[in-house]
Amino acid sequence: MNAPDAIPPSAASRLPADLLARLGGLLGDRFTLAAAVRAQHGKDESYHAAAPPDAVAFVRSTEEVQAVVKACAEHRVPVIPFGTGTGLEGHVAALHGGVTIDLSPMNRILAVHEGDLDVQVEAGVTRKQLNAHLRDSGLFFPIDPGADASLGGMAATRASGTNAVRYGTMRENVLGLTVVLSDGSVIKTGGRARKSAAGYDLTRVFVGSEGTLGVITEVTLRLYGIPQAMSAAVCAFPTIEDAVNTVIETIQSGIPVARIELLDEVQLDAINRYSKLDYAVQPTLFFEFHGTEAGVMEQVEMVKAITAEHGGSAFRWATQAEDRNKLWQARHNAYYAALALRPGAKGWATDVCVPISRLADCISETKREIRESKMLAPLVGHVGDGNFHLTYVIDPSDSAEMETAQRLNERMVHRALAMGGTCTGEHGVGYGKIDFVEAEHGPAVDAMRRIKRAFDPDNIMNPGKILRM
Repeated sequence: MNAPDAIPPSAASRLPADLLARLGGLLGDRFTLAAAVRAQHGKDESYHAAAPPDAVAFVRSTEEVQAVVKACAEHRVPVIPFGTGTGLEGHVAALHGGVTIDLSPMNRILAVHEGDLDVQVEAGVTRKQLNAHLRDSGLFFPIDPGADASLGGMAATRASGTNAVRYGTMRENVLGLTVVLSDGSVIKTGGRARKSAAGYDLTRVFVGSEGTLGVITEVTLRLYGIPQAMSAAVCAFPTIEDAVNTVIETIQSGIPVARIELLDEVQLDAINRYSKLDYAVQPTLFFEFHGTEAGVMEQVEMVKAITAEHGGSAFRWATQAEDRNKLWQARHNAYYAALALRPGAKGWATDVCVPISRLADCISETKREIRESKMLAPLVGHVGDGNFHLTYVIDPSDSAEMETAQRLNERMVHRALAMGGTCTGEHGVGYGKIDFVEAEHGPAVDAMRRIKRAFDPDNIMNPGKILRM
C-alpha cells in the first residue's frame, strides 16, 4: 500500500493523536486515513448509505488485531471488523466512526486434517480460496453464500447459501474460533472434537454476532468428501405455487437433495439476459443432487415424479462440471442480473425464512403485493430450507419508491414472523434490520443486551448493529 494521504480534518479531530501515533507505529503504511480507503471500507453491497471509518488498519496476525483493539479500547474508540465487504445489511458501516480492522491480509490456511475432515484457517481466507486449496485432497467446504466472502465474515454473519438444505449453515459447520475481545484479550472457543458437553457453547455465541462481541481471527471448520456423483437440473412450472409445492413435498419426503433454488419469472428473465441463457421465462427450480451414482439416480427419479405431479417441465440437465458451474454462477449473479433490468438503479436486497410448510403462503402473499404495487422486485430463494430473497430495484432518490419498498419489506417481515419465521434467514441484521429484532425476539432482546454488555461494556465493538443499546 502507498503512504497514507494527508489526514482529513474530520478524521484527525475524531481520533486522539496518541492513538494515531501508536497505530501508525505498529502498522506503518498498513494504517491509513486515506479518504478513498476509508470510503471503500464504509460500505457493503447493499443500498445502505456509506459511513466511512476514521481510519483503516490492515492486520496480518491475531497479535496485531489484539494490539489494535487494546489501543482503541483505551480511548473507547469503535472497532469495526471487515472481511470482503459483501454484506447486505450495512454490517461494515462505521456508524460512530472509529477504526476498521481489515482482516483480508490474514489469508493463511493453517492446517488441513484430512482424516478428521476439518481445517483451520485465518479469518481472511475466502471460501473459493479454501476450496481451491482442497481440490486435490478430495474434500470441500460446502457453505456457498454466492459472493466469495471471507470465512471469518461468514462465521460472523452466520452465512449459509445454496447448499444449506443438505450441509447446513455456518452455525453447524464452525467447530471453533479464535476471538479478540473488546479489552484486547484473546480466547479460543470450541475445538476439533465433533461434540462436547464442557461449559457454555461460546462458539455459537460468536457465530452470528456480526462483530459486536469480538473480532474473529481464526476459524476451524468441518469439511466434507467431494461426492462421487453430482448432477444439476432445471425445471420450469406453470405457477410459482406449483414450484413451491414441489419443494415442500420433496423436503417432506426426506429426499437428500443438495440444492433447491427457486427463481420467479422476473428473475429468470433477468438471468437469461445477463448470463446469456435460454431457459423458459417461468417460475423455475434449479436442483443439484449429490451422492453415489446409484444414489443420485434414485433421488432424480423421486424428484421427477414429484415435479410431474405439479406440472413441471422435463429436466434440463447440467452434468459436466463446466455446465454446473455455469448454471450456479448464473444463480449467484442474480443480484447483478436484477440490477441490469433497470440500468442506473440500486438494489435493496432483503430476505426472510419461514417453516417449510408455510413457504407457499408466504411467497404467494408477497408476490401478490409486489404485483399490486407495480414494483420491480425479482424473487429468488434457497427454498429447500424455507428461505427466500427479494431485490427491490429502485431509485433511492425517488421518495415514493423508497416508501413503497419500505412498506412492502416491513409487511413481508411481519408476515414471516406471524408464520413462525425470522426476519432474516442469512443476510443478518446489521443496522438494516435492527428494528425487526425486537419484534422477533421480544423480551429475549434484553438478555442479548446483557450478553453484549458483558463482552463489550464500553460498546466499542461494531456499535449500532443487531441491537439498540
